This record gives sequence, C-alpha cells and structure tokens, in this order.
Amino acid sequence: MESHTRIVRVPSCSNEEFFSRYAAPGRVGLVGGASLIDRGIRRAERLLVTQRRKSKWSHAFLYEGTREDGKHWILECDLDVLRNGVQENRAAKYGDEKHYPNVASIDFGLSPEQTDAVLAKGLDLLAAGTRYSIREAIGTYIAIRRKKAAHRNPYEREGTLYCSSFVQVLYLVAGIDFALDVHTKNTLPEHIARTPVPHTTYLLDRG
Repeated sequence: MESHTRIVRVPSCSNEEFFSRYAAPGRVGLVGGASLIDRGIRRAERLLVTQRRKSKWSHAFLYEGTREDGKHWILECDLDVLRNGVQENRAAKYGDEKHYPNVASIDFGLSPEQTDAVLAKGLDLLAAGTRYSIREAIGTYIAIRRKKAAHRNPYEREGTLYCSSFVQVLYLVAGIDFALDVHTKNTLPEHIARTPVPHTTYLLDRG
C-alpha cells in the first residue's frame, strides 16, 4: 500500500476522458451530482466538511476496468427506475459533465490479490441480489446528526446497503476501513473522500 496521501488535480477534460485515464480496476469512484437529490445528499454531508460547506460528493462506486466491449465498467449500489441495489453499469452513466461536475478516482495501492478479492466480493453481492436501502441512508444521516456514527445504523437490515456502505463492505475484504470511528453501514461518500488511509486521489473538480 502507498506510504502517503496526496491529491492530484486533473486539468480540465471530459468525464469520459477522466475515466479512460484513471478508472483502474479496484479504485474507488466518487461523483458529485447536480440533480435535486444529489444536491440534497451533498448538503446533508455538511457536518463532515470544514466550515459546513456542502460536500463535493453524492455517490460512490467501484471501478472494474475495461471489458470486452472496450468500455469502462463500474460496480455500484444504486436506486433507479428499473433496478434497485447492486448492479454493473458502464462508467459512461456518469459521463455528463453538466449532471456530474465533480469526479474522482481514489487509488489505495491495492495489490493484484486485494483487487481481485474486492471485485469478487462485489460480484458476490450482485449475485446475491443485495438491495439498495433508503432506510439505512436515512439512518446514517440521523446517526451523523446525533454524533453516533460509530454506533450501528438504527435502520440496519440484512442484505441491504447503499452506495458508500457498499464500497466500504468491499474494501473491508482488503483490510481497509475508511473511517475507524464510523460503523460500516454509516459510511458516507465524504468519509471515503476524507479517509486517513494512505491513498492518491485523482480529482476533477468543477465546483
């Protein structure tokens, strides 16, 4: 694992170009969306941000790398009209710069064996039909406001996760806990972005 933590600010480029350069298998992806829901999530994370500014991040996922179609793919736990829970999608889902102005790729320096284990865990949760939990996401924000993030999520259920808790579950397989004082099912995108675990963040920040 890398022995330091650093941020590499990426010069202006398209989101697709960013993915082609930095979406290596096993890295953590973050996006900050501009929709009403995304802005609400970013605003709710203000308690974790200096000077109570809204977070840059509203969603977390895992980069899988390129597939036979030549496209970059991701593993994520998301809620949409047709699918609810862990799913695979092309990274191009977040390719619109207007809708997703902030993008990051976080490299924790995983070994090939760790990368394989993290990806395998994600596929196991996909095969198991793990569902997205709005209840647990709400429970996390309650825990954060009450300063009880280290406690179990008050709405925790078996077989359900939300985006950033999904990523934390995957990384625990590699022995990485993003925030030791935060319960797994209370992990937010901002916790991942601010983790003290040594890493390199490739950041495309449009404000």
